[in-house]
Amino acid sequence: MPKKILLVDDDMLMHMLYRPHLERAGFELISVKNGREALETAVREAPCLILMDIMMPETDGLTALRELKKDDATKSIPVIIITANLGAAATSRKESASSGAASFLTKPLSPAQLIDEIRRLLPA
Repeated sequence: MPKKILLVDDDMLMHMLYRPHLERAGFELISVKNGREALETAVREAPCLILMDIMMPETDGLTALRELKKDDATKSIPVIIITANLGAAATSRKESASSGAASFLTKPLSPAQLIDEIRRLLPA
C-alpha cells in the first residue's frame, strides 16, 4: 500500500507537476488547495507526510502548520513547508521551524529534490 502524501497548494500547476513523479516514486498523492482543507483532510486521511505552501487563501500554510501541531491526531505528521516567496524566505524558515515544520524548501524545486527530501524524512 503506497504511503499517502498530502499536497497543500493553491497553485494547481504544482499538483500537476509533482503528482506523476510522486506516484512513480511509490506515493499516493492527496491534493487540497488551502490550509483549511489541509486540516480537515489530514485528520480524515492520516497522511504520512504533508507538503505545504505558505501563501494560500482562507488559511495560510504557517497557520495550518501550527494548528496541525496542536492536534493529537496530526501533530506527529512531518510537514515540509514549500514557498516561492524568496524575499520572506529567511523569516518564513525561522517561523516554520519554530512552528514544528520538519523541513523548508523554496520553489523552484525539482521533483527529484522533493522526492529526496521526502525519503530523508520518511523511514523506508
